[in-house]
Amino acid sequence: MKIATWNVNSLKVRLPHLLQWLEVNPVDVLCLQETKLEDYKFPFAEINAAGYQVAFSGQKTYNGVAILSKLPITDVVRNNPRFDDPQQRILAATIGGVRFISAYVPNGQAVDSDKYVYKLAWLASLNDWLAEELRTHGEQGLAILGDYNIAPEDRDVYDPVGWGDEVLCSPKERAALAGLIGLGLTDSFRLFEQPEKSFSWWDYRQLGYQKNKGLRIDHILLSESLAKRCVACAIDRVPRKWTQPSDHAPVIATLG
Repeated sequence: MKIATWNVNSLKVRLPHLLQWLEVNPVDVLCLQETKLEDYKFPFAEINAAGYQVAFSGQKTYNGVAILSKLPITDVVRNNPRFDDPQQRILAATIGGVRFISAYVPNGQAVDSDKYVYKLAWLASLNDWLAEELRTHGEQGLAILGDYNIAPEDRDVYDPVGWGDEVLCSPKERAALAGLIGLGLTDSFRLFEQPEKSFSWWDYRQLGYQKNKGLRIDHILLSESLAKRCVACAIDRVPRKWTQPSDHAPVIATLG
């Protein structure tokens, strides 16, 4: 089974890219973030025609998450039931007995901002809810895929000194991500030897991609049972080279 995550940064703009990518990479489950579409505008028919069932949770202009699957999707839950939030950032579903969660963690804007406080509160509540989900689904398997907006370590940042304590790299954010992993999850990317300077996001400005000035902020975290089955994990940089790309690249994990 191949599973993937991709922040498409507007599904309306990136739908042709998504369909093109799925033709070449027919993954079994794909979690999307930043669809930026109200539900009635979701391209349900086009995705069905590509061979995928889909669950989605969207809003106008911002946020939005979706799960695409070749297998039936059941037990769909929108949002974190422990966190009252109008922003559509969480979608959970069961596929083939495995619990999948598509997550779009808040950016945080800056460490001295209200949005940073919101991000930390959001992550703390996610930790509480995820602990419950793992107790319920951990034995059969749970995967939480998405744009975490956190680079776990200095090696996940092109310029760790320059970023220092900035948002996406600050100690409190990294501690929150470490707390999620500490629940019994594994960063699938780090199960394998990876090339140096492997990133999943590059700023559009100042030739960020061309100069590989990126961060690894898109992650696939696996419960113990799934981590034991994981045989590969990689970042697919190809779509980032396309015309009008998302600023994120897909991350793919293979489960044996």
